[in-house]
Amino acid sequence: MFVDRVTIHVKGGDGGDGCLAFRREYKIPKGGPSGGDGGDGGNVILRAERNVDSLAAMSMQRHWKAEPGMPGKGSNWTGKEGHDLVILVPVGTVVFDTDETTVLKDLAHEADEFVAGAGGRGGRGNSKFATPINRAPREFELGQPGESRTITLELKVIADVGLVGKPNAGKSTLLSRVSRAHPEIADYPFTTKYPNLGIVQVDKDRSFVMADIPGLIEGAHAGAGLGHEFLRHVERTKVFIHLVEPDPMDGTDPLQNYRTIREELRLYDPSLMDRPEIVIVTKSELTGSAEVAEQLQTELGRPVMCISAVTGKGLPPLIATIWRELQALSSVEQS
Repeated sequence: MFVDRVTIHVKGGDGGDGCLAFRREYKIPKGGPSGGDGGDGGNVILRAERNVDSLAAMSMQRHWKAEPGMPGKGSNWTGKEGHDLVILVPVGTVVFDTDETTVLKDLAHEADEFVAGAGGRGGRGNSKFATPINRAPREFELGQPGESRTITLELKVIADVGLVGKPNAGKSTLLSRVSRAHPEIADYPFTTKYPNLGIVQVDKDRSFVMADIPGLIEGAHAGAGLGHEFLRHVERTKVFIHLVEPDPMDGTDPLQNYRTIREELRLYDPSLMDRPEIVIVTKSELTGSAEVAEQLQTELGRPVMCISAVTGKGLPPLIATIWRELQALSSVEQS
């Protein structure tokens, strides 16, 4: 089950109480205070892990609590500290506060961590209150409660390349042909209900991550269709592969479909217009695909590729073009 947004409650472990005790040992008539400190409570820690691809575990368990610290004991024994509770989340998880607008932490890289619920501090035992004047203190401290809060986790898929286009444009089929991913494929709209990731191997030593974003329709930026539930997943892709179907099942105009998707991306986030885009006409085995590609090329003023995920036509050049685009971006980032 794929889950990309969930609200959970976390609580750090309570600190252990300090101890009130006095030494009662043979031949030590004036033993004095010997109460140890309580142990600190454990923290609730969110850690980004590459091998985790969904927030499903958090949807099954909404309350997470770390281990409390143990109370102190006599003979100045400090209580045991509570163990941290580490929750593994996917890379790309954004942590929001209760208001769901304040970003607490963006876990954008593997091994990034965030202490979502700090453990309470252990209380001091009475031995810590001894002074030259007060040699037999009866004061001690209770442990502090662990931090408690409600947070929202939102996953934004991190991929090098994002496939965008209208439903049934052939995104899932393309991903299945160039990677080992196995997305659901069918001849009806909205087959893809959640993003699918696949690793595309350029050669033995080079590869990139491709994401199949669920199909977009007019009004997606306002929630129509799958809307902004999945539009957020395009925010972190470096390059867009815009798939245009030459003969849509609904009889719509391919060029207008391209313009519609571009407008939805702009309305959702204007900065997406600056991302590199490779436009391809899919299903090139169909009559009229070459004409659609020529019309798009004339309108855009740049090359438009034709591919067929069924026959494999154009796939090697497409992969080579994507890799060159990624390398160019990498050079710009390093300069």
